[in-house]
Amino acid sequence: MAKPPTIDAERVIADLRELARRTSDDAGAQRLCWGDGWRKARDFLRELLGEIGLEPEIDEAGNAWVYLQGGGEPALAVGSHIDSVPNGGWLDGALGVMGALGVLRAWSEADGQPPRTLALVDWADEEGARFGRSLFGSSAAAGTFDPAELADARDADGRSAREVLAENGVDLDGATDSGSRLERLGAYLELHIEQGPVLEAGGIKAAAVTGCVGVERVRFRIGGRVSHAGTTPMHARHDAGLAAAAAALRVEEIAIREGGVATVGEISLEPGIPTAVPGTASLVVDLRHRDADSLAGMLAATRDQVQAQAGERGCEVSEEPVWRIEPIAFDPELVELASEACERMTGAAYELPSGALHDAASMAPLLPTAMVFSPSIAGVSHAPDEDTAEPDLRTAIETFGALVELGLRH
Repeated sequence: MAKPPTIDAERVIADLRELARRTSDDAGAQRLCWGDGWRKARDFLRELLGEIGLEPEIDEAGNAWVYLQGGGEPALAVGSHIDSVPNGGWLDGALGVMGALGVLRAWSEADGQPPRTLALVDWADEEGARFGRSLFGSSAAAGTFDPAELADARDADGRSAREVLAENGVDLDGATDSGSRLERLGAYLELHIEQGPVLEAGGIKAAAVTGCVGVERVRFRIGGRVSHAGTTPMHARHDAGLAAAAAALRVEEIAIREGGVATVGEISLEPGIPTAVPGTASLVVDLRHRDADSLAGMLAATRDQVQAQAGERGCEVSEEPVWRIEPIAFDPELVELASEACERMTGAAYELPSGALHDAASMAPLLPTAMVFSPSIAGVSHAPDEDTAEPDLRTAIETFGALVELGLRH
């Protein structure tokens, strides 16, 4: 094939900064999926694609697809997600979408076409920040999403998922029809920030990702008894709030002991006033581990501790699953190519697993999949001060371009 074109990393960074200018405020990125900021981001992406003569197609789950015809198929897919958490960072997800656009732009301006068709995909609602279901678009395409999961879901304003998706042209019950798009693909590659401190601490400019950890996300409801805060003696209380607080501390101990991570990121109390002992507490526990058996052990230990802490205070417990995914290993051959690209561009091959979830986790069981990470300053992400040093951004973007080049020949 003709000499592969070089991705213009400076232009990718400029696109990212313009996206941030259009869709952020002083509190951070405001691209919550299905909302105005997300639609503005999609409009900007469409504008940039139009500059190279391409037009996105929206599938049944709201994912945006763009194809640059190559010499053969199956196509090589590149992409990520452009939605953000509320008050999020400028790079999370968007780096992968704009990096993928940079790949298509380079090939569209080259003398010859790519040896295989390139497919850019911007997955819808990777974050799950509005309705609590992460990886919506990619899991719908992968067939691992059940519409019943969001049938009764409502956002913070009380609006139903079904209603909000319909406003964006998505029928919840038909979202899984998007899977037909995968029939055209032979592999999937993604560029993302690490969202953790490992790479920066090690002076690593870009790394190959070996896979994603598994996740168990469960809501526990603890039922006690509402009583007066001033007249109820401490020994006579059935305090659901204290049971939840004690359980949260035990969850931390479980994660440390098992070598995983655990977060109690949401606790709500009812009636939620200073003058009443809480009669009901709800806590959402997020457990993560790279090993499936260890993750199962963490979940079992968490259940035991929530029951024990509730029982000590005369409270009852119920639970409901929020979301789960098994640990996912990426394709060994593509991971090796990603390592080769890292070594070529940085002089060092480095591999690590991802503690965060990515759309690549949805694709990996169905398609050969790999990722490249850039370092994150201080490991900060999902926050306005999320950032990567610009030289490191350039290196990671160029490394991703090198991986795509290798992937096209693979």
